[in-house]
Amino acid sequence: MPDITLVTRDGARLGFACEQNENVLDAAAAAGLFLPAMCREGSCGLCHAHVADGAYEMGSYAKGALSDADQAGVLLCRCQPREDLVIDLPYPQADVKRHAIISREVVIEALAPAGAGAMAVTVVYAPHSDLGQAADFVPGQYMELAIPGTDIRRAYSMSNLPNWDGRLEFLIRMQKDGAFSTYLADRAKIGDVLIARGPLGTFVLDETSSRPRCLIGGGCGFAPVLSMLRHLADFQDTQPTHLILGANREDELFPAGELDVLRAALPHMGVTLSVWRPDGDWQGFTGTAADAFEQYLESCPETPDVYVCGPPRMLEAVKAVAQERSIPPERIISERIL
Repeated sequence: MPDITLVTRDGARLGFACEQNENVLDAAAAAGLFLPAMCREGSCGLCHAHVADGAYEMGSYAKGALSDADQAGVLLCRCQPREDLVIDLPYPQADVKRHAIISREVVIEALAPAGAGAMAVTVVYAPHSDLGQAADFVPGQYMELAIPGTDIRRAYSMSNLPNWDGRLEFLIRMQKDGAFSTYLADRAKIGDVLIARGPLGTFVLDETSSRPRCLIGGGCGFAPVLSMLRHLADFQDTQPTHLILGANREDELFPAGELDVLRAALPHMGVTLSVWRPDGDWQGFTGTAADAFEQYLESCPETPDVYVCGPPRMLEAVKAVAQERSIPPERIISERIL
Protein backbone atom coordinates (compact mmCIF):
# COMPACT_ATOMS: atom_id res chain seq x y z
CA MET A 1 0.00 0.00 0.00
CA PRO A 2 1.58 3.32 -1.04
CA ASP A 3 2.48 5.88 1.61
CA ILE A 4 1.48 9.49 0.97
CA THR A 5 3.39 12.46 2.41
CA LEU A 6 1.74 15.85 2.15
CA VAL A 7 3.99 18.89 2.53
CA THR A 8 2.13 22.10 3.35
CA ARG A 9 3.21 25.57 2.25
CA ASP A 10 4.64 26.23 5.71
CA GLY A 11 6.67 23.01 5.71
CA ALA A 12 4.53 20.63 7.80
CA ARG A 13 4.66 16.97 6.72
CA LEU A 14 1.49 14.88 7.02
CA GLY A 15 1.56 11.15 6.27
CA PHE A 16 -0.99 8.39 5.65
CA ALA A 17 -1.49 5.24 3.58
CA CYS A 18 -3.53 5.04 0.38
CA GLU A 19 -4.79 2.04 -1.56
CA GLN A 20 -3.75 1.96 -5.22
CA ASN A 21 -7.38 2.14 -6.35
CA GLU A 22 -8.19 4.96 -3.92
CA ASN A 23 -7.78 8.67 -4.58
CA VAL A 24 -5.56 10.75 -2.32
CA LEU A 25 -8.38 13.04 -1.16
CA ASP A 26 -10.48 10.14 0.15
CA ALA A 27 -7.47 8.45 1.73
CA ALA A 28 -6.57 11.67 3.56
CA ALA A 29 -10.14 11.95 4.90
CA ALA A 30 -10.01 8.32 6.08
CA ALA A 31 -6.86 9.27 8.01
CA GLY A 32 -8.59 12.25 9.63
CA LEU A 33 -7.12 14.91 7.33
CA PHE A 34 -9.81 16.95 5.59
CA LEU A 35 -8.25 18.89 2.72
CA PRO A 36 -9.82 21.86 0.89
CA ALA A 37 -12.13 20.48 -1.82
CA MET A 38 -15.53 21.15 -3.33
CA CYS A 39 -16.98 18.89 -6.01
CA ARG A 40 -14.86 15.74 -5.53
CA GLU A 41 -15.49 14.83 -9.16
CA GLY A 42 -12.75 16.70 -11.05
CA SER A 43 -14.73 19.85 -11.86
CA CYS A 44 -13.94 22.65 -9.42
CA GLY A 45 -10.15 22.43 -9.21
CA LEU A 46 -9.97 23.40 -5.53
CA CYS A 47 -8.06 20.23 -4.56
CA HIS A 48 -5.16 20.91 -6.94
CA ALA A 49 -1.63 20.20 -5.71
CA HIS A 50 1.79 19.21 -7.11
CA VAL A 51 3.36 15.74 -6.94
CA ALA A 52 7.00 16.28 -6.06
CA ASP A 53 7.96 12.59 -6.19
CA GLY A 54 6.37 9.28 -7.16
CA ALA A 55 4.22 7.73 -9.86
CA TYR A 56 0.44 8.11 -10.05
CA GLU A 57 -2.52 7.96 -12.40
CA MET A 58 -5.00 10.78 -12.98
CA GLY A 59 -8.64 9.98 -13.66
CA SER A 60 -10.71 12.11 -16.01
CA TYR A 61 -11.50 15.69 -15.02
CA ALA A 62 -13.36 18.64 -16.49
CA LYS A 63 -11.75 21.07 -18.90
CA GLY A 64 -10.75 24.14 -16.92
CA ALA A 65 -10.56 22.34 -13.57
CA LEU A 66 -6.81 22.92 -13.70
CA SER A 67 -6.03 26.51 -14.65
CA ASP A 68 -3.23 27.38 -17.05
CA ALA A 69 -1.01 28.10 -14.06
CA ASP A 70 -1.81 24.69 -12.51
CA GLN A 71 -1.33 22.45 -15.55
CA ALA A 72 1.74 20.79 -14.03
CA GLY A 73 -0.31 19.81 -10.99
CA VAL A 74 -2.87 17.16 -10.09
CA LEU A 75 -6.37 17.04 -8.65
CA LEU A 76 -6.25 15.05 -5.43
CA CYS A 77 -9.79 13.77 -5.99
CA ARG A 78 -8.56 12.16 -9.23
CA CYS A 79 -4.99 11.21 -8.21
CA GLN A 80 -4.42 7.48 -7.53
CA PRO A 81 -0.90 6.47 -6.40
CA ARG A 82 1.10 3.69 -8.02
CA GLU A 83 3.91 4.05 -5.47
CA ASP A 84 4.82 6.26 -2.53
CA LEU A 85 4.07 9.93 -3.23
CA VAL A 86 5.34 13.24 -1.89
CA ILE A 87 2.78 15.97 -2.62
CA ASP A 88 3.27 19.71 -2.18
CA LEU A 89 0.11 21.50 -1.04
CA PRO A 90 -0.43 25.17 -1.99
CA TYR A 91 -1.77 26.14 1.45
CA PRO A 92 -0.54 26.11 5.08
CA GLN A 93 -1.16 23.40 7.66
CA ALA A 94 -3.90 25.54 9.26
CA ASP A 95 -6.09 24.90 6.19
CA VAL A 96 -6.05 21.13 6.80
CA LYS A 97 -8.96 20.29 9.10
CA ARG A 98 -8.74 17.51 11.66
CA HIS A 99 -12.46 16.85 12.11
CA ALA A 100 -15.27 15.82 9.81
CA ILE A 101 -17.45 18.58 8.42
CA ILE A 102 -21.05 18.59 9.65
CA SER A 103 -23.85 17.69 7.22
CA ARG A 104 -27.46 18.55 8.05
CA GLU A 105 -30.83 19.19 6.48
CA VAL A 106 -31.86 22.60 5.17
CA VAL A 107 -35.24 23.66 3.76
CA ILE A 108 -35.65 25.95 0.74
CA GLU A 109 -37.34 29.14 1.95
CA ALA A 110 -37.10 31.37 -1.15
CA LEU A 111 -36.20 31.23 -4.86
CA ALA A 112 -35.94 34.33 -7.05
CA PRO A 113 -34.08 35.57 -10.16
CA ALA A 114 -30.94 37.61 -9.40
CA GLY A 115 -29.82 39.39 -12.55
CA ALA A 116 -29.44 37.65 -15.89
CA GLY A 117 -28.74 33.94 -15.58
CA ALA A 118 -28.57 33.76 -11.79
CA MET A 119 -30.83 32.64 -8.97
CA ALA A 120 -31.06 33.86 -5.38
CA VAL A 121 -31.68 30.86 -3.14
CA THR A 122 -32.43 31.04 0.58
CA VAL A 123 -32.43 27.95 2.79
CA VAL A 124 -33.01 27.53 6.53
CA TYR A 125 -31.60 24.84 8.80
CA ALA A 126 -34.14 22.20 9.79
CA PRO A 127 -34.55 21.98 13.59
CA HIS A 128 -31.93 19.80 15.29
CA SER A 129 -31.91 18.97 19.01
CA ASP A 130 -28.11 18.84 19.30
CA LEU A 131 -26.85 21.30 16.68
CA GLY A 132 -29.28 24.13 17.37
CA GLN A 133 -30.58 26.62 14.82
CA ALA A 134 -27.84 29.24 14.35
CA ALA A 135 -26.09 29.64 10.99
CA ASP A 136 -22.52 29.98 12.23
CA PHE A 137 -19.90 30.73 9.57
CA VAL A 138 -17.23 33.28 8.68
CA PRO A 139 -18.17 35.77 5.92
CA GLY A 140 -16.61 34.50 2.68
CA GLN A 141 -17.10 30.80 3.41
CA TYR A 142 -19.22 28.36 1.40
CA MET A 143 -21.49 25.34 1.85
CA GLU A 144 -21.87 22.20 -0.22
CA LEU A 145 -25.49 21.58 -1.22
CA ALA A 146 -26.66 18.13 -2.36
CA ILE A 147 -29.46 17.73 -4.88
CA PRO A 148 -32.37 15.93 -3.22
CA GLY A 149 -32.29 12.19 -3.75
CA THR A 150 -28.75 12.18 -5.17
CA ASP A 151 -25.10 12.24 -4.07
CA ILE A 152 -24.39 15.19 -6.40
CA ARG A 153 -23.04 18.15 -4.46
CA ARG A 154 -22.13 21.66 -5.51
CA ALA A 155 -20.40 24.38 -3.50
CA TYR A 156 -21.87 27.87 -3.14
CA SER A 157 -20.74 30.82 -1.04
CA MET A 158 -23.10 32.54 1.38
CA SER A 159 -23.97 36.15 0.63
CA ASN A 160 -25.55 36.91 4.01
CA LEU A 161 -24.15 37.19 7.54
CA PRO A 162 -24.08 34.61 10.33
CA ASN A 163 -27.40 34.65 12.17
CA TRP A 164 -29.44 32.99 14.91
CA ASP A 165 -32.28 32.12 12.50
CA GLY A 166 -30.34 29.43 10.62
CA ARG A 167 -30.71 31.25 7.30
CA LEU A 168 -28.22 30.78 4.43
CA GLU A 169 -28.48 32.93 1.30
CA PHE A 170 -26.79 32.08 -2.02
CA LEU A 171 -26.37 33.68 -5.45
CA ILE A 172 -26.14 30.79 -7.92
CA ARG A 173 -25.12 31.10 -11.57
CA MET A 174 -27.40 29.02 -13.80
CA GLN A 175 -25.01 26.88 -15.84
CA LYS A 176 -26.29 25.32 -19.09
CA ASP A 177 -26.85 21.59 -18.46
CA GLY A 178 -25.38 21.96 -14.96
CA ALA A 179 -26.74 19.40 -12.50
CA PHE A 180 -27.70 21.85 -9.76
CA SER A 181 -28.83 24.49 -12.25
CA THR A 182 -31.14 21.95 -13.91
CA TYR A 183 -32.58 21.05 -10.52
CA LEU A 184 -33.23 24.72 -9.71
CA ALA A 185 -34.77 25.44 -13.11
CA ASP A 186 -36.95 22.34 -13.41
CA ARG A 187 -37.83 20.90 -10.01
CA ALA A 188 -36.84 23.07 -7.05
CA LYS A 189 -39.68 24.45 -4.95
CA ILE A 190 -40.26 26.06 -1.60
CA GLY A 191 -40.13 23.45 1.14
CA ASP A 192 -37.67 21.10 -0.60
CA VAL A 193 -35.23 19.48 1.84
CA LEU A 194 -31.53 19.50 0.85
CA ILE A 195 -28.39 18.34 2.63
CA ALA A 196 -25.89 21.12 3.40
CA ARG A 197 -22.30 20.35 4.36
CA GLY A 198 -20.13 23.02 5.89
CA PRO A 199 -19.20 25.75 6.46
CA LEU A 200 -16.02 25.37 4.44
CA GLY A 201 -13.31 27.52 2.90
CA THR A 202 -10.57 29.95 3.86
CA PHE A 203 -11.61 32.86 1.65
CA VAL A 204 -12.08 35.19 4.63
CA LEU A 205 -10.94 38.65 5.65
CA ASP A 206 -7.64 39.16 7.45
CA GLU A 207 -8.92 41.53 10.09
CA THR A 208 -5.46 41.88 11.65
CA SER A 209 -4.20 43.75 8.58
CA SER A 210 -4.30 47.56 8.50
CA ARG A 211 -3.64 47.74 4.75
CA PRO A 212 -6.23 48.94 2.23
CA ARG A 213 -8.49 46.22 0.85
CA CYS A 214 -9.47 45.59 -2.75
CA LEU A 215 -12.38 43.16 -3.09
CA ILE A 216 -13.01 41.81 -6.61
CA GLY A 217 -16.04 39.74 -7.55
CA GLY A 218 -16.87 38.30 -10.96
CA GLY A 219 -20.37 36.99 -11.67
CA CYS A 220 -21.64 35.04 -8.68
CA GLY A 221 -18.23 35.53 -7.12
CA PHE A 222 -19.95 38.62 -5.73
CA ALA A 223 -21.72 36.43 -3.13
CA PRO A 224 -18.82 35.92 -0.66
CA VAL A 225 -17.62 39.48 -1.32
CA LEU A 226 -21.11 40.73 -0.44
CA SER A 227 -20.99 38.75 2.81
CA MET A 228 -17.61 40.30 3.64
CA LEU A 229 -18.87 43.83 2.90
CA ARG A 230 -21.99 43.29 4.99
CA HIS A 231 -19.72 42.21 7.84
CA LEU A 232 -17.58 45.34 7.48
CA ALA A 233 -20.72 47.49 7.35
CA ASP A 234 -22.11 45.77 10.45
CA PHE A 235 -18.96 46.75 12.36
CA GLN A 236 -18.83 50.25 10.80
CA ASP A 237 -15.34 49.53 9.50
CA THR A 238 -13.33 52.63 8.50
CA GLN A 239 -10.44 50.96 6.68
CA PRO A 240 -10.01 52.05 3.03
CA THR A 241 -11.83 49.49 0.88
CA HIS A 242 -12.45 49.31 -2.85
CA LEU A 243 -14.97 47.02 -4.53
CA ILE A 244 -14.63 45.90 -8.16
CA LEU A 245 -17.64 44.05 -9.51
CA GLY A 246 -17.11 42.57 -12.98
CA ALA A 247 -19.64 41.27 -15.50
CA ASN A 248 -19.81 40.47 -19.19
CA ARG A 249 -23.00 42.55 -19.70
CA GLU A 250 -24.88 45.18 -17.72
CA ASP A 251 -27.81 42.88 -16.97
CA GLU A 252 -25.47 40.47 -15.16
CA LEU A 253 -24.71 43.07 -12.50
CA PHE A 254 -26.63 42.71 -9.26
CA PRO A 255 -29.19 45.32 -8.17
CA ALA A 256 -27.76 48.77 -7.50
CA GLY A 257 -29.90 49.11 -4.37
CA GLU A 258 -27.67 46.65 -2.51
CA LEU A 259 -24.58 48.71 -3.36
CA ASP A 260 -26.31 51.90 -2.24
CA VAL A 261 -26.91 50.38 1.20
CA LEU A 262 -23.26 49.33 1.46
CA ARG A 263 -21.99 52.71 0.28
CA ALA A 264 -24.05 54.46 2.95
CA ALA A 265 -22.69 52.16 5.67
CA LEU A 266 -19.09 52.22 4.38
CA PRO A 267 -18.26 55.83 3.43
CA HIS A 268 -14.60 54.88 2.92
CA MET A 269 -15.50 52.34 0.22
CA GLY A 270 -14.94 53.04 -3.47
CA VAL A 271 -16.86 51.10 -6.11
CA THR A 272 -16.00 50.22 -9.72
CA LEU A 273 -18.64 48.47 -11.82
CA SER A 274 -16.82 46.87 -14.75
CA VAL A 275 -18.62 45.58 -17.85
CA TRP A 276 -16.63 43.80 -20.52
CA ARG A 277 -19.08 44.05 -23.42
CA PRO A 278 -21.60 46.79 -22.64
CA ASP A 279 -24.66 47.61 -24.71
CA GLY A 280 -26.31 50.98 -25.17
CA ASP A 281 -25.23 53.97 -23.10
CA TRP A 282 -23.22 52.25 -20.37
CA GLN A 283 -21.61 54.96 -18.21
CA GLY A 284 -19.39 52.81 -16.00
CA PHE A 285 -15.97 51.26 -16.56
CA THR A 286 -15.64 49.29 -19.81
CA GLY A 287 -13.29 46.32 -19.59
CA THR A 288 -12.60 43.25 -17.50
CA ALA A 289 -12.32 43.10 -13.73
CA ALA A 290 -8.55 42.72 -14.21
CA ASP A 291 -8.50 45.94 -16.28
CA ALA A 292 -10.40 47.73 -13.52
CA PHE A 293 -7.99 46.33 -10.93
CA GLU A 294 -5.03 47.65 -12.91
CA GLN A 295 -6.62 51.10 -13.04
CA TYR A 296 -7.32 51.02 -9.30
CA LEU A 297 -3.67 50.17 -8.51
CA GLU A 298 -2.50 53.24 -10.43
CA SER A 299 -4.19 55.50 -7.90
CA CYS A 300 -3.75 53.39 -4.76
CA PRO A 301 -1.00 54.94 -2.59
CA GLU A 302 -0.30 51.70 -0.70
CA THR A 303 -0.14 48.06 -1.79
CA PRO A 304 -3.50 46.56 -0.80
CA ASP A 305 -4.68 43.19 0.39
CA VAL A 306 -6.55 41.67 -2.57
CA TYR A 307 -9.60 39.43 -2.21
CA VAL A 308 -10.82 37.98 -5.49
CA CYS A 309 -13.56 35.47 -6.28
CA GLY A 310 -14.80 34.52 -9.73
CA PRO A 311 -14.31 32.29 -12.77
CA PRO A 312 -10.85 30.78 -13.32
CA ARG A 313 -9.89 33.09 -16.21
CA MET A 314 -10.75 36.16 -14.16
CA LEU A 315 -8.67 34.90 -11.24
CA GLU A 316 -5.68 34.24 -13.48
CA ALA A 317 -5.95 37.69 -15.09
CA VAL A 318 -6.18 39.46 -11.71
CA LYS A 319 -3.24 37.46 -10.33
CA ALA A 320 -1.20 38.33 -13.44
CA VAL A 321 -1.82 42.05 -12.82
CA ALA A 322 -0.86 41.60 -9.16
CA GLN A 323 2.35 39.80 -10.13
CA GLU A 324 3.29 42.58 -12.56
CA ARG A 325 2.83 45.09 -9.75
CA SER A 326 4.94 42.93 -7.37
CA ILE A 327 2.11 42.35 -4.91
CA PRO A 328 3.27 39.51 -2.61
CA PRO A 329 1.32 36.26 -3.21
CA GLU A 330 0.34 36.05 0.47
CA ARG A 331 -1.63 39.29 0.05
CA ILE A 332 -3.83 37.75 -2.66
CA ILE A 333 -6.67 35.71 -1.17
CA SER A 334 -8.71 33.97 -3.84
CA GLU A 335 -11.64 31.65 -4.43
CA ARG A 336 -12.71 30.30 -7.80
CA ILE A 337 -16.20 29.56 -9.03
CA LEU A 338 -17.35 27.65 -12.09
